[in-house]
Parts: sequence; C-alpha cells; structure tokens
Amino acid sequence: MNALSEQERLARLRLARTDRVGPITFIELIRREGSAAEALERLPELSRRAGGTGVTPPPEARIDEEVKRGAALGCRLIVWGDADYPKALAALDAPAPVLWTRGRTDLLSRDALGMVGARVASASGQRFARGLAAELGRSGFVVVSGMARGVDAAAHEGALPTGTVAVLGGGVDDIYPSDNATLYDRLIEDGCVVSESPVGARAQARDFPRRNRIIAGLSRGVIVVEAELRSGSLITARLAAEQGREVFAVPGSPLDPRANGTNDLIRQGAILCEGLDDVLRGLEGQGGLFEPRDRWGQSDRRREPEADLADRVLALLGPTATSRDEIIRATSAPAGAVAGVLLELVLSGQAAFTETGGVLRL
Repeated sequence: MNALSEQERLARLRLARTDRVGPITFIELIRREGSAAEALERLPELSRRAGGTGVTPPPEARIDEEVKRGAALGCRLIVWGDADYPKALAALDAPAPVLWTRGRTDLLSRDALGMVGARVASASGQRFARGLAAELGRSGFVVVSGMARGVDAAAHEGALPTGTVAVLGGGVDDIYPSDNATLYDRLIEDGCVVSESPVGARAQARDFPRRNRIIAGLSRGVIVVEAELRSGSLITARLAAEQGREVFAVPGSPLDPRANGTNDLIRQGAILCEGLDDVLRGLEGQGGLFEPRDRWGQSDRRREPEADLADRVLALLGPTATSRDEIIRATSAPAGAVAGVLLELVLSGQAAFTETGGVLRL
C-alpha cells in the first residue's frame, strides 16, 4: 500500500466532513474517482446530474482549524487508507472515513473484544465486567467500550493495565459523562481514546449509533453484560451481528429488568457468557473476518450509465431500506453502473445509505 500524501489525507478529512457524504458515499467516491482530491472536484457535477442543487465541501480553513485543534491536544489523525488504519475496521463495507485518537494508537492494531452494558448497572454487573475485562487483557485482548457510566467504565478499569480503547460519540476531547474525567485521563495515558467526530464536537444523540458501530467494528466480538430491552447496548450487539462478529450475552435474573435484554439476546442465538472460557470457545474457528471486501468492484466514471437507469433505480427505492444487491438484480445493470447512479442520487439528496449498507428514498 502506497503512503498517502499529506494533501490527500487532508482531502479525505474534508470529504468526510462534507454534507451528504457518509461512510459508504465516502468510500465509493474515492473508488470511483481515484482520490479524495478528485472526488471533491467532481462533487457538484455528480449531485447535479441526478437533479440536485450541488454539494459544497466545507471551506479548507475549517479543516485547517480542526487539524490545528487536534495538534494542540497531541491528537493523531488516521484516515481510511493510512497504513495504520485499523484492519478490523477497514474490513467493514463502510468503515469510518476518519479517526481522531489520543493515547496508545498501537492498541488499535491488536485483537480486541467489545464490552458494553447498562449505564445504571448493578454492583454485581460492574464487578463481573471489571473482572472479565482483566481476564481478557491477560489473555492478550484489548477491551473496547464507550466510556459510559456503569458497565463501560468498569470494563475500561479492568483492562487499563493491559490495554483498553474508549470510543466516544463527541470529539476525542469530549469527556462525557463529566464524572468520568479521571478515567479519561487514565485512558489517554495508558489506553487509547478514539472518535470519528471533529475535535471539539460535543456528543449529540445521533452520534452514538456511529460510536457503537465503531466499537463493534474494532472487535472480534461484543460482550453485553447488562441491558434492558430498549438500550444502546442492544444496538451495538445488532451492529456486531450484522458485521459478522460474535455476540456474547451474560445471563441474569428474570426479576432484574437489566437482564431482559441479555436474556433475550441468548434466546436469539447469542453465545451465553459466564466467563473467559465461554468467550474463548466462541471465538474458535473465527477466521478471515477482517479481510477487506469490495462488493461493488470499480465503477467507471468515463462510462455513462444508461439514460433511464437513474429513474429505474429511484423507482425501486422506498422509505424502507433496500439492499444494494437487490437493486442490482432488479435492474440487471452492471454493479459499477448502479453504484455510480446511487452515488448521484445520494449526493442530490434523493436517497440515503443506511448504516447497514441499504438504500432508502428520501
């Protein structure tokens, strides 16, 4: 892999910060155009071709300011395509375009397991999370979590001596919740803090699903310790399953609402986890997971798609997400041509990629 020039790295950051350019759009634009710099040049044209009003990247000054803020804090920027971009994350259909890190970036290249659970966790749940995280660390795994109260904090504490990664919803400098400030200081000293958001950004509700996707994406599997039936931890578990990761759930008393979610995961096929041995057995035979996949092949911008292909694709879309493979089969068009049309529809604001790679009409 050739090293990216600094100009291209900054172009990738700028492309990632452009409205309507999510992870899937980001990757497909670079594959189609050859570089982020070329993609930025072509953005207005591509969006207008599908009837949009044009997409304008953020000013270069805004990107320069973000980079300066990161440098002032001693943060490190990793963009998709860098040699040290985490291989586990790169294997996703739509990896995070950019990552800001503080602390031991080397931890991102090691085998990892995610651990999540209830914020208002029981004392026994926190004790179990802390103890299992310590055992996982001694077995050679980095423990990844979200630095939330309860199970997340306990998991980080247990794994700090051996290596732990905290993925934040806000910027890499956003200490949330604030009562985890001491834990944050220890993480940037002995562990690693990671965020896809701009430096200085404060976490908002829409940021946490992206945060959860990175937790799952960095990990070979995700362990859920306590979770109610409607919780962010179950979202992380679902994302892990969709990414081909193993999902482990710690059983609990049916009298405790915090066990309802984990017990339900077990009913749905998650691996019952009562300790380290269950995790190690569950990971046996897991191979080839982190090989990058290219489901689309290369789309050729020099080849104009059929005149009515955009209309045909748009007619197939609705408010419920449709898989890209299903769209290709329904149109009988080359995958590269469909990829190009979908990019134009997304950039024009008529469609959107979902976090799982589907497409819906706006």
